[in-house]
Amino acid sequence: MQDILLEPYGAEVLGLSVSDTTLLTAMFAGGMVLALILTSRRLGKGSDPIRVASMGILIGIAAFAAVIMSAPLQMPALFQIGAAMIGLGNGLFAVGMLTAAMEFGGDKMAGLTLGAWGAVQAAAAGVAMFSGGAIRDLVTGWADAGLLGVALQSPASGYGAVYHIEIALLFVALAAMGRLVRRPGEAGENGKRLGLADFPS
Repeated sequence: MQDILLEPYGAEVLGLSVSDTTLLTAMFAGGMVLALILTSRRLGKGSDPIRVASMGILIGIAAFAAVIMSAPLQMPALFQIGAAMIGLGNGLFAVGMLTAAMEFGGDKMAGLTLGAWGAVQAAAAGVAMFSGGAIRDLVTGWADAGLLGVALQSPASGYGAVYHIEIALLFVALAAMGRLVRRPGEAGENGKRLGLADFPS
């Protein structure tokens, strides 16, 4: 949801220049690259991909908190750190979940798994970007009209609403993934992860 909002947030709320807001894209990408390196090492050592993805969620929660707090503190550096952390968390989550999906599907379902993953990613990204922009515009309109009170009559209100929703969704995702974490004695044949139906109710 934040993809189309980070740069406008930096410019409108924190007064960053065009070059500074453009740098955010590089910082986000740098976080993604670092995530790929870390994930490769962790998974190479046999780490549970669900745990790697969960770590990405936790980093994402801290990242959005940093982005939100950068407005009242007027700290562009905190905002930039938060943007880089969003990239890091996003990378860890994406690679961890894709690896887990491939394990669930197995070798015979690799093509179907990749196709389904790509379709879900594209659909989710489209819905998220539309929702993020729409929520930002709606809440900003309410704030400008004074419907949210004087304290929230600020350009940051619309962006903050989106970032708070994202934090809530990340907590929901973290709770949902708890059942998928590999535990001792829960590996299937040849050490492969069990499917969802294999977990006790």
